[in-house]
Amino acid sequence: MKYHLPAGTAAEAPYGLVVTPESAGWAYSSLRVLELPEGGSHEFGTGEFEMIVLPLAGSCVVKCDGERFGLEGREDVFARVSDFAYVPRDARVTVRGHGRFALAGARCERRLAPRYGPAEAVPVELRGAGSASRQVNNFGTPEGFPFAEKLIACEVLTPAGCWSSFPPHKHDEQTADEAVLEEIYYFEVARDGMAYQRVYGSPGRPIDVLAEVRSGDAVLIPHGWHGPSMAPPGHDLYYLNVMAGPSPERAWRICDDPAHAWIRDTWEGQPVDPRLPLTSAEGRS
Repeated sequence: MKYHLPAGTAAEAPYGLVVTPESAGWAYSSLRVLELPEGGSHEFGTGEFEMIVLPLAGSCVVKCDGERFGLEGREDVFARVSDFAYVPRDARVTVRGHGRFALAGARCERRLAPRYGPAEAVPVELRGAGSASRQVNNFGTPEGFPFAEKLIACEVLTPAGCWSSFPPHKHDEQTADEAVLEEIYYFEVARDGMAYQRVYGSPGRPIDVLAEVRSGDAVLIPHGWHGPSMAPPGHDLYYLNVMAGPSPERAWRICDDPAHAWIRDTWEGQPVDPRLPLTSAEGRS
């Protein structure tokens, strides 16, 4: 399996990126990045997938099941926290606008109601401390958006020079402390920069990725420890996480790599990077 998808290598017009369960070799998680020109419009069927339409750059109108959601969106992922629309499985959806839009999806059983998610209601969390500081926009997590069946999604913004997704963690076993979740990382890097993503295996389940990532790249994580995500000096890092799995409970439970879990104890007493939050619903901080 190819775990690192450089920008353009998994494109199918009008999508700049297409990740399906079939292409990824798993069962639940999907992601498409829709690119629309000025005045553009695209209609698609959700099939077996519930989805969230999230503006990455630009604005749009989403129509589904007789509902119409105007998404104000944003100039880019570093400009502000965005509003979004949830659309259910077995639906016809039209997106009309201009820009780049993530269609984060999860194969599911139940057909739920379409919904609008206002930017002002997205929980913004500051996680970690010191050089492990990051901002997490929990727009599609169970706590931030309880109206989905399988889909879990969030955005992470890492200031230049910081490390996120750290300590390394995994979610590939079903236990009291961990849930099986297939995960997609989609990256954008400020100022045409690069960043780095690490994924490595646990006993009996090998995987080995150390990828230089740039805007438009994706990394697939079927299993294994993942982290850190590294933002070099001068280049803030953004990534969109999309997750789903077989558990009947929609839960984001992770297990830290025991070799690095002690890092969390060092955060007490350290300040969060003063540049955070990088964004809010009102705009750049």
